[in-house]
Amino acid sequence: MIFAQLQMVLKTAQDEQELPDYLAEQVQFIIDQQDQFRARKQEIENLIEQVAHYDTYGQTGYLGMGVNNVILGNTLKRLLDA
Repeated sequence: MIFAQLQMVLKTAQDEQELPDYLAEQVQFIIDQQDQFRARKQEIENLIEQVAHYDTYGQTGYLGMGVNNVILGNTLKRLLDA
């Protein structure tokens, strides 16, 4: 269920927010290897939130609620390097 939700927000981010391919590929790897990541539910939930709030044009910062490529990239690095 959680990985289906991640797949859904990934597709939306790609279609509507221009999520870069290199980030999308990393998220897709996590989805494809879900047995390896299943025990890390809280981190995957955080990833879902970040992908859902991804904003290519940086509506981040002081009042922005978005997540940019650096923030998302750091989250993916922590997940994939662990």
